[in-house]
Amino acid sequence: MQINWEALGQVFGVSLVVTVTLVGVFTLGIVGTSSRKPQEQPDGTVAAPVAPGAMMRTGAYACFALCAAAVGYGIYLIVS
Repeated sequence: MQINWEALGQVFGVSLVVTVTLVGVFTLGIVGTSSRKPQEQPDGTVAAPVAPGAMMRTGAYACFALCAAAVGYGIYLIVS
């Protein structure tokens, strides 16, 4: 039995890069949809959490769409 170590290394490298990238993009999506932490004011009161703006939410939804497309493409590659 012969193992093609070069091909195995390529598959490992590509899998590692794609996995780290996909997790990073998903994390950006989560951060983009999260409210900011309430901040304590100088007078001792705590302000309400700030909701993300429209631009940040749009970017977050784009990150989620990119993740869904990558997962869909992976399923397509497995099935075909």
